[in-house]
Amino acid sequence: MQSKPILDERIRFNAGRSVLTRSMQVYGITRPCTAMQEMWRSTMMNKKDIPMIYGRKSSLPILYGDTPTLLGVDRVDFSLPAKGYDVLFCGVPWEGSVTWGSYSGCELAPRSIRHASARYGGFLPEYGIDLFDYLKLGDIGDMSVDPNSPKKTMEIVCEVANRIYHSGSVPFMFGGDHSYTPEVIRALGSGVTGKIGVIHFDAHFDNSKYYGEDEFPRCGPIHRIAGIESVRSQSIVHVGIRGPRNSKSQFEYAKEMGATIFDIGYIRKQGIEKVIQQSIEIARTGTEHIYVTICSDCIDYAYNAGGPIDFDGLFPHELFYSLNRICQSGISGLDFVEIYPTVDPRSSSSHLAVWAMIHALAGMAMKKAHDSTTPHRPVGGRTRK
Repeated sequence: MQSKPILDERIRFNAGRSVLTRSMQVYGITRPCTAMQEMWRSTMMNKKDIPMIYGRKSSLPILYGDTPTLLGVDRVDFSLPAKGYDVLFCGVPWEGSVTWGSYSGCELAPRSIRHASARYGGFLPEYGIDLFDYLKLGDIGDMSVDPNSPKKTMEIVCEVANRIYHSGSVPFMFGGDHSYTPEVIRALGSGVTGKIGVIHFDAHFDNSKYYGEDEFPRCGPIHRIAGIESVRSQSIVHVGIRGPRNSKSQFEYAKEMGATIFDIGYIRKQGIEKVIQQSIEIARTGTEHIYVTICSDCIDYAYNAGGPIDFDGLFPHELFYSLNRICQSGISGLDFVEIYPTVDPRSSSSHLAVWAMIHALAGMAMKKAHDSTTPHRPVGGRTRK
């Protein structure tokens, strides 16, 4: 005999189905599934301010397979001019040399991050702002890469980033390893006046001059960034440095190039608010633009199951605050790298990346809301040559 709760549930289900059937008959609907989908799409599709509604994920624009655009934003055909977007999202499905262990799977991160993003809207009660009220966002999908040629892949990254900048948008790149960041900054420098400052969230200096025969290792982006003419190396700021995966030679090289180091001990003593204010001031000194690059291991491993195993890191709220504050000051680009979906069954690190980008976008929205009362200038304060 079936239990009463199960029978009650079936009675409620059948009653609801009867009401729905009668409603469809009134409107002449004969194909319930298709009709329900169309009714849903016409009324609720892309309601990004309401994340907890039935069927939302299936209503979002699809990039490929079952993968939606990041946060359900516009799918942008990048073969055509993409004008009017404050930010364009781009996935980088790239895995270069592995510096520890074996294959990390970080080239799969663009897909896992997009799927995680379907859970969220753009309203953050802690700031009292919905980023979609102020920002127009688009997703151009994943760029192509050449698995057999790191050099060719880096050229593609630079080309795609350059097109994003020439469209008047700020790039938010995500997925892949840390090797491609210099190419985004190179693209920024090729089309703007003024120097560039860089705020680098990471457990490691990532300034290795070489790694075997690889010209573009994931442990060496800061070395390549410091060599870009448009970058002011004294305006490079390391935030979150810690642990025994660093070397004395890397520490000395960071000092030699003039970079500022805010290690985890200093952050714990001074507080993240003071450190980020100092970071902004240093990155802004003698520059016109700030680029932000985030390696997932800046966060303590306890909160970053799909990232490198580095303990004693930042807490998520410290990163979220930092990105929001920096973006309120204006940025010209951002990337979030080193997420390994194959070791993260619940995609917690992909969700972490989405939260981080939402807080950054909220900062940009807050800046735009503030700037709307003053003469308009491009997001991030970029001036094209």
